[in-house]
Amino acid sequence: MEVSLKVIGVIRSPFRQKDETPIQSVYSDAPGAVEVYPEYAEGLEGLEGFSHIYLIYYFDRADARALKQKPFLDGSRERGIFATRHFNRPNPIGLSIVKLCSVKDGLLEVSGIDVLDGTPLLDIKPYVREFDQREGVSCGWYDKLGDHSTCVHTPEGLRRK
Repeated sequence: MEVSLKVIGVIRSPFRQKDETPIQSVYSDAPGAVEVYPEYAEGLEGLEGFSHIYLIYYFDRADARALKQKPFLDGSRERGIFATRHFNRPNPIGLSIVKLCSVKDGLLEVSGIDVLDGTPLLDIKPYVREFDQREGVSCGWYDKLGDHSTCVHTPEGLRRK
């Protein structure tokens, strides 16, 4: 089966190089903007009351499609792609939770961006605490790595570690 998606906008960020981009939005306080195309701007009505949103986007600069990849936080071995958040996926779709700062005329100002500038936007969903937060979560191999709070969380920073 073939699936076709429409690009509904573009994500703007200060990041131009993959190696300088934070590996997850939780490790970023960088400002960004989401330009929603005019034909989709009506769909933003009511979004301004949410503190955080999910950005769903297309990794248009992914290098390859792979079923195994070395995760950025554990380069010691390859893992199955579905056990990682790496961008070189069979379907290169990304997901980030960012803080929503403002909504005006089809432009969302956000913070905590971890996406390359010019990335195509596929969808936006509001973060809803009651739906999205879970208790008793386990994170497989990631739980065994220990504390990463002092790392520089970009691909280049992790290589230098």
